[in-house]
Amino acid sequence: MTEIKMHKQAYRELVFWIGIIATIAYRIIIALNNLPTLYWSNIAWYVGTIGFVWYFAHRYNVETKRSKMVRDADLIKKIEQHRALTVDDQNVLVYSLKSLTSSKAQWNYIAIFVTSGLALAYDIISRLLK
Repeated sequence: MTEIKMHKQAYRELVFWIGIIATIAYRIIIALNNLPTLYWSNIAWYVGTIGFVWYFAHRYNVETKRSKMVRDADLIKKIEQHRALTVDDQNVLVYSLKSLTSSKAQWNYIAIFVTSGLALAYDIISRLLK
């Protein structure tokens, strides 16, 4: 088996920021809906939707690749049974661990959580003040 390669750092950074922008775009729709025209709300919806399609397609591919590699190498069983790992097994394990530890997905989840809370608070407050 040849060395398993992760996506380039620049691409992973791009996908991270696309996820952040999509998150913010979706959450500001609640405020943009109060403008006289829905133009900006529609723009935010398209930016958010396209961004989320790209971001979650990337995440799905990464998770699917990692899971398939671990299953195909039968790594869990080998480790549970304390069996020796081949060089290919080690490469799969190294790829999986590097992929997990270098991922910024948790920051996207935090951004989704925080911006969702802010959007919810904004909506509740704006409705109470009407």
